[in-house]
Amino acid sequence: MKSLMIQGTSSGAGKSTLVTALCRIFANKGFSVAPFKSQNMSNFAYKGKGFEISRAQAIQALGARCEITPDLNPIMLKPLGDYYSHVYLHGKKFKKMHATEYYQKFVRTRGLNIAVKSLHNLQQNHDLVILEGAGSPAEINLEKFDIANMKMAEKANSPVLLITDIDRGGSFASIVGTLALLDKKYQKLVKGFVINKFRGDPKILNPGFRKIKEKTKKSILGVIPMSDFDLPEEDSLNVKAKNMAWSKKNLDKIDQEIDKLSKLVYSNLNIKEIERMIK
Repeated sequence: MKSLMIQGTSSGAGKSTLVTALCRIFANKGFSVAPFKSQNMSNFAYKGKGFEISRAQAIQALGARCEITPDLNPIMLKPLGDYYSHVYLHGKKFKKMHATEYYQKFVRTRGLNIAVKSLHNLQQNHDLVILEGAGSPAEINLEKFDIANMKMAEKANSPVLLITDIDRGGSFASIVGTLALLDKKYQKLVKGFVINKFRGDPKILNPGFRKIKEKTKKSILGVIPMSDFDLPEEDSLNVKAKNMAWSKKNLDKIDQEIDKLSKLVYSNLNIKEIERMIK
């Protein structure tokens, strides 16, 4: 029942990509691996036999070389506008729901129970589950409704790595600020940080690393350089995602890109330290 969770200092920090890479890295090491995201908002779904889950978790499953099942993404929200979404539970359309109803009446009761059940199913059937958070765990105005970040790390008894996009600027402040805004019990779950999308010589970051260690007592576990990979992306503020066909040609292409991505991440991340965390 080993697990590892990737959370971010913001949306678009690189959580989905890092989970995909780690799924392939640990699959290559002989682990039976599965990805997991309790709740995902996306208009881009993978359609299996009688179910739909977020495309991101399906691609992560390709990285893990595991079966694509509804447990990988037990709650999917397809936004409709005006604060309404179609809510999918375990791959099936449940109902159209307003954000107020979803957060106030659903997410902390039935939603949390559904997510935890899927997580436990995966933990029972795999050596390692790699969880992905959503947005940032430090959205303190929404903390009591958040079942995608620290609440799920707690349920999984999982160490957390926090990834940040340095290309946007403000990464060191985002790391320290995110950690500072978390409850003490959740701060203890964070075991280290990952710098993503860096351009240049990583040595110039060393003074920042020392300050981060001084402020947080935790270390930077890797610097992933800015690179382009031809992988389908989620809709976000800075990316307009596109539909894709799940053809053999496309899947073979994605598999090759995942291989290249995993090699890049493996060579720039302290994988041995991460392995020690999950033992």
